[in-house]
Amino acid sequence: MQLSTIIINHNQCRPLRHALGALKRAALPDSEVIVVDNASEDISVRMVKAEFPQAKVIEHSRKQGFANAANEAIKASKGEFVLLLDAAILVSEETLDRLKEFLQAHPEVGGVSVRMLDAEGNFVEGSNKNMPPEWISFFRLTGLSRLFSKSRLFSKHYEAGWIEGFENTETDVLNSCFMLLRRSVLQEIGMFDGRFKGYGYDIDLSYRIRLAGFKNYYFAKTFVIQQVSQPASKVNWQHMKNFYGAMLTFAVKYLFRLPELRVKNMPGWSSPAYELKQ
Repeated sequence: MQLSTIIINHNQCRPLRHALGALKRAALPDSEVIVVDNASEDISVRMVKAEFPQAKVIEHSRKQGFANAANEAIKASKGEFVLLLDAAILVSEETLDRLKEFLQAHPEVGGVSVRMLDAEGNFVEGSNKNMPPEWISFFRLTGLSRLFSKSRLFSKHYEAGWIEGFENTETDVLNSCFMLLRRSVLQEIGMFDGRFKGYGYDIDLSYRIRLAGFKNYYFAKTFVIQQVSQPASKVNWQHMKNFYGAMLTFAVKYLFRLPELRVKNMPGWSSPAYELKQ
């Protein structure tokens, strides 16, 4: 099988319907779609089963973190390439063909993100700069910015220009709204780290791709459309814990080199568990 597309959905029935319709028109031969429904309270599951019966649905009665939900779908998938797609993204008809050609021509590339436009056709800045300002400051303060040699976000002299949105460039961090990965790379480095509950899972996976000797790329010669902008997260204790806890987890994992640490009766925090069987 060529491609497995995975969509994590939570109460996005209307954009999900449009996303699946666009995906059907753009689909590669011999491909599959897996929708993980994260405890939606709307009619998302019923809609998918009725209107897109070819899609496989994994239902959760309780909301899972993105990493764990994605890992479950990756394990159930079969494609040579795995696409993590946001439920609000419309894929243009030539996008998947162009990306398949790009990956086949560049075996050194482990993951790809693409140029995103909003519903009015404007370039979405997060397409190729997918790191929150707080993370940038944190990485500068801790010295972890040295791990992201391809990112111009840490340069004091960097000023964003409109032209960069139209250039294919190597990047450090893939955008989780559209993240196309090689299964062979996931088999080598593992899947998403479930310790990152709501933030940082994309940064961690992108970094592990580069640690394994592969490259991450921003591909600008095609585009996808973001139907709705990402809603701002509610500032509450859970948000603060997940957001800043992800920074701490990343620092512990790479600054102090603790992934190998084994603490009795404390599974799942000090050691990653995201292996994908061959």
